[in-house]
Amino acid sequence: MKKIIIALVLFSAVGLSAQDMRKNSFYSLFSDQKANRVGDAITIIVMEESQASKDAQTSSGRTSSLGFGVSGNSGTSSLADAEGDLGTSNDFKGSGATSTSGLIKTKISATIDSVLANGNMVIRGSRRISINGEEETVHIRGIVRTSDITADNSVMSYNISEAEIVFEGSGIIERSQSPGWLTKVFHWLF
Repeated sequence: MKKIIIALVLFSAVGLSAQDMRKNSFYSLFSDQKANRVGDAITIIVMEESQASKDAQTSSGRTSSLGFGVSGNSGTSSLADAEGDLGTSNDFKGSGATSTSGLIKTKISATIDSVLANGNMVIRGSRRISINGEEETVHIRGIVRTSDITADNSVMSYNISEAEIVFEGSGIIERSQSPGWLTKVFHWLF
């Protein structure tokens, strides 16, 4: 009888510390854990580089001239000479060039908002950094395929479809780079 009671006590102790298989059913014994459900976190490695340039030149010209002259004689007397001349000239030359380039490198953590019917995941994340009164915020949103998620649960930003990556900054530097209100008024008027 003692053996049965000891066996029941041991069995109940083992049963109390048993794992719930439903809770761990999404973990694989043979692969790394990757984000695949709503609320899971995923690391986005943002590496964006862009370059664009444009050059334009325009030249046009127009010249017009109109002349008028009258002179004549009547017998021995001569008539007054009349002459007229009219001329216009128009010349325009314009040129313009623009060039822009940018490089962004950062890591940001995002969460899965929803899982689409085909298994792709809609992700969203943001990060705010504040240093000495300067604040920088990064927002990211897009669609990620499960096959693009690497073993360390990260995805490169160029693998995100319909990606929206927004960098915003505020502070004294941002304020000093924008024109003043008087300059804005003059630009609006002219």
